[in-house]
Amino acid sequence: MLIAKVIGSTISTIKDEKLQGKKLMICREADESGEPTGKPYVAVDTVDAGVGDLVLTAHGSSGRQTFLTKDAPVDAVIMAVIDSLQVDGDVSYRKS
Repeated sequence: MLIAKVIGSTISTIKDEKLQGKKLMICREADESGEPTGKPYVAVDTVDAGVGDLVLTAHGSSGRQTFLTKDAPVDAVIMAVIDSLQVDGDVSYRKS
């Protein structure tokens, strides 16, 4: 799993039939304070995340283990919206 920040969304009208009706969000890997650090990538949203949310993403074959992504051509999936992060006893991020 990776911590990521949702930075945008994408729309695709022509896509594999198993992706029809799926919300595609643009994410960037983030550090423990919620600051984006990595390259952007697209993930299928299974939890109704929004732009600005800090999320947990699963990748590779793990991304195909949700009810909505089973047997779909998916490499990344948003599977949780983070409410808070605690590192070394200190809260490093809290959703406002």
